[in-house]
Amino acid sequence: MLSDFISLFYPRYCLACNSGLAKGEETVCTACMLELPRTDYHINPENALFRRLQGRVPLEFATAFVLFRKRGKVQRLLHHLKYNNNPEIGETLGRVYGEDLRQHYFDQRVDTIIPVPLHASRKKRRGYNQSAEFGKGLSASLERPCQEDVLVRITKTETQTKKTKLMRWQNVKEVFHVARPEELYQKNVLLVDDVITTGATIEACVQMMLEAGCKSVSIASIAYTDEGK
Repeated sequence: MLSDFISLFYPRYCLACNSGLAKGEETVCTACMLELPRTDYHINPENALFRRLQGRVPLEFATAFVLFRKRGKVQRLLHHLKYNNNPEIGETLGRVYGEDLRQHYFDQRVDTIIPVPLHASRKKRRGYNQSAEFGKGLSASLERPCQEDVLVRITKTETQTKKTKLMRWQNVKEVFHVARPEELYQKNVLLVDDVITTGATIEACVQMMLEAGCKSVSIASIAYTDEGK
């Protein structure tokens, strides 16, 4: 009752299309959630993202919830998530995708969830790590822990947005550190990110975690794009 009363004075809007949210809807309306360009990579092991990373680092599997396209709803949601103080977008998408993964028994292939870290100064300015919010949603659905303090970023890098593939790789070399290797030893790790383009950041993170003794590493992201390849 209280939430209904509050909604009369502070109506809630879908962050993808700006239409009003119906009772029971959270963050993204049902229509937009159904219209998101899902990849279904989790039911296609030899998908485009896996092939992008294949041969660069050993991976158990690689998947992404949706495809990123410029000026689309996915871009709008990610912009709200990263720059407009809407961490709930990450958790909502994580919960939804986590249910898809659980229905295909991915929970049995994962021991722990590790988000790609932000540098401490950037996280302090933003207030949260958008990849960790996605990880929390996955954690709730898969019933596996999301550990935000195991893999850390020790060097602040420039934004990757307009960099070439080579520049992206050079930008992330020697950037990450495993702060608590005992949490990764002989574990099947799910590394999560918001958007994967060239895979340079993912590659650097995977190498560090394998050196720390992971049994296997898999990848899940909110979105994947080949527009920057």
